Amino acid sequence: MLCYIYRSSKKEDTYLYLAKKDDFAQVPEPLMQSFGQAHFVIILDLSKKKRLALADIDKVKQELSDKGFYLQLPPPKENLLDELKAYVKKDLNNEKNSD
Repeated sequence: MLCYIYRSSKKEDTYLYLAKKDDFAQVPEPLMQSFGQAHFVIILDLSKKKRLALADIDKVKQELSDKGFYLQLPPPKENLLDELKAYVKKDLNNEKNSD
């Protein structure tokens, strides 16, 4: 199963996988508007892959078969402030418990 991958001009680390090259007909118009200009990246043969780096290969194959496209969004960004707060809270609780 071949798929054609395009990078978004508007959304960083956002990719659109298509079942057919340059066939955006099944992609909803609002999605295409927010995606922006689609820049072709690569052709992948999913039948020769066991996994993908940032997407579930089975979900990609299923959505390509069902909808004709798959949208890969970037992973959520780390919120370092929240991580620091959680660390400090945990550290303070550990100090209270050791007293």
